[in-house]
Amino acid sequence: MSDRRPDPDREGILGRLLPRTGTEPVTARSPLRIRLILALMFTPLFVAGALLFWMWSGQAGPGDTPHPDSLRTLAWISTALAVFALVDLFVVLRRISRARRAASR
Repeated sequence: MSDRRPDPDREGILGRLLPRTGTEPVTARSPLRIRLILALMFTPLFVAGALLFWMWSGQAGPGDTPHPDSLRTLAWISTALAVFALVDLFVVLRRISRARRAASR
C-alpha cells in the first residue's frame, strides 16, 4: 500500500474511491472558466424554457396541438436541465473560490 496521500483539491465529495488508472496528467484540471461561461449562459435559458413550457401546458386544452402532455414533458426536461446547470454553476463557483484561497496561501 502506498503512503502517498491524495491531493485534497482533486478529491470529490466522497473522496477518491478508485485508484487513478488513466493516462491523463497528474495535474489535469477541469476547464472551470468554460464551465462557468456555459452555466451562466444556459441556466437562465433553461429556467426561461421551463417557465414557458409550464405556462403553455397550463393554457393548452385537451384537443390542442401540441398536446398538454407533450408540453409537460418538455417542461420537466427543461426543469431538470435548469437544476443541473444551477448545481454545476454552484460547484464551479465553489471550486474557483477554493482554488483562489489555495493560491493566496
